[in-house]
Amino acid sequence: MLSSGNRLTSPVHFREVVRRGRRRGGDLLVVHLWASTSAPLPGNAPAGPRVGFVVSKAVGPAVTRNLVKRRLRHLCRDRIATLPAGSMLVVRALPAAANAGYDDLARELDRCLAQVGATKNLSAKAGISR
Repeated sequence: MLSSGNRLTSPVHFREVVRRGRRRGGDLLVVHLWASTSAPLPGNAPAGPRVGFVVSKAVGPAVTRNLVKRRLRHLCRDRIATLPAGSMLVVRALPAAANAGYDDLARELDRCLAQVGATKNLSAKAGISR
């Protein structure tokens, strides 16, 4: 579970990260990253990295959506140290994520984070072997 200090909950921040952040996607996920080196977001921007999730009804019924969300939360908890300080990350699950396993989601998340330049040294900090 992500700590409350690492959760992105403000609708304003969600909207601005999706609009102004760097975006990369794949078959299972789309990742939007706003880093503190970008223009400041409206409101009070947090000091530490924050992560938010979007899992729509297109992914499946509530049980499936919650399972996907729990898996993504756990994966991001392990990778929060690799995000730049002051950054905000929105992870959007696509419908194919409903049938994906934990390892598939982990690989896709790592790939997307690497493409947006969010990782300092992902494999060393998250204990990932490739």
